[in-house]
Amino acid sequence: MKKVGILLFDDIELLDFAGPYEVFAVADELNDHSLFDVFTLSETGKEVRTVHGLRVHPDYAIDRSLHIDILVIPGGDGTKAVIKNKTLLDWFRDAYDKSAITFSVCSGARIPAILGLLDNKEFTTHHAVVEDVMALAPQANYRKDRRFVDNGKLMTAAGISAGIDLALYIVEKLYGTHVKEQTMQYMEYVQTQH
Repeated sequence: MKKVGILLFDDIELLDFAGPYEVFAVADELNDHSLFDVFTLSETGKEVRTVHGLRVHPDYAIDRSLHIDILVIPGGDGTKAVIKNKTLLDWFRDAYDKSAITFSVCSGARIPAILGLLDNKEFTTHHAVVEDVMALAPQANYRKDRRFVDNGKLMTAAGISAGIDLALYIVEKLYGTHVKEQTMQYMEYVQTQH
């Protein structure tokens, strides 16, 4: 069973984390809860507010020693504060090193960018934050034409809803086309092309 940890923070974009959460949770449910254990974390474990005001209570604080196989880094305006938060950046770097897959959604790309993880790699992000990400990682190669980019361990998704596409791609990569299609059918989701 793969442990999926989703980082939450204030001013997070709702669909950036809720979309991937739904994909992994549905795939797990449809397969007798044998594929994914999905949970959320925040710096303190206390409630966070999304960009639009929804309050979300994370499952854990980051100081709880949980193993994470798949690390999800959503975006939102709050990423501007995250990239200035040494505690979160240190935690992220450690969690990234220990994960099998880490992926950002939307402006979540700022976080691997500031840590040098996008240097000399292709990436995508929300169209409104491309300049920000490129300022943090000038050696990165932006792919405007892609919904998501797979660099192996590190993956990036374009804006907001693209996180659903990348999560479905990861489901397929790990468990095959049948599980991905089963998940899409249940969600009544039509995936756009990679």
